[in-house]
Amino acid sequence: MLLWINGPFGGGKTQSAYELRRRLPGSVVCDPEHVGFGLHRMTPPALRGDFQDLSAWRQGVFEVLDFTLTRHRGTVIAPMTLVEPAYFREIVGRLRERGHDVRHFALLAERETVLRRLRERGLGHAARFLTGKDAGLRRESFAVAKLDLCLERLRGDEFAEHVWTDRLTVPQVADRIAASAGLTPLPNTDGPLRGGLRRTWTGVKHIRIF
Repeated sequence: MLLWINGPFGGGKTQSAYELRRRLPGSVVCDPEHVGFGLHRMTPPALRGDFQDLSAWRQGVFEVLDFTLTRHRGTVIAPMTLVEPAYFREIVGRLRERGHDVRHFALLAERETVLRRLRERGLGHAARFLTGKDAGLRRESFAVAKLDLCLERLRGDEFAEHVWTDRLTVPQVADRIAASAGLTPLPNTDGPLRGGLRRTWTGVKHIRIF
């Protein structure tokens, strides 16, 4: 089974994906962004745009996920913002046509909730967690610029199942996804401190340096 976790940038996709991986034995995270970063590194800086517009990215993501789903026995988790309907059909639709069990979830939240999460994620979250100071929205201009488009597109029926996360913790989002997919995750035994440290570390590990 593939769990594709969609949502706006800063919507909690990566945190939810790694929470699921932690609590679903045998599961793996296959992050489609890595294909895009590889393509960017092969391309002169002046030619780099949105890597999702490259057919090589869409084909590469399809092939890697198809290969992994065919060979790996456990659940495969793909956290990725994907809001272009044609691109969605090109990847998710083709995987379903290949006979794979693809469960798609769009993590949605009110605009202010996402902006708050953007302020907190990565080093911003680490700084706030350790010092109590807000690191602001530095380095998040791309995510903010795309936010309204993402929220509008992802509300569409094509991008269901929708999971509204404003009042849910990361473990609760993971529980909601697992339950909808018919999966039984291990219990969440983290307390507030350990859970906060774990999510901070996950955020720091996934800071993108371009």
